[in-house]
Amino acid sequence: MKIVTICGAGIGSSGILKVNAERVLRSLDIEATVVAADIASVKHVAADAQIILTSAEFVDAIGKTFADVIVVENYFDTDELRSKLEAALA
Repeated sequence: MKIVTICGAGIGSSGILKVNAERVLRSLDIEATVVAADIASVKHVAADAQIILTSAEFVDAIGKTFADVIVVENYFDTDELRSKLEAALA
């Protein structure tokens, strides 16, 4: 499974989201590759992704995709991330 975290530059908030997603996935015993990327490269990087994690401001820019786009309100809230990932993977 591939999960892509998206933000404007691909190094700030997407990096934080990547680390927290990996932490949550480990606790759920789910193997996945998590990649942080910027919005400009989303079409290329997320072409084979099953899930895209991002904030509400980037949803329109992601455009049409086969991945589940999950909007995360608080990148530091691992409980929110856990519940949203569990729902997407169910």
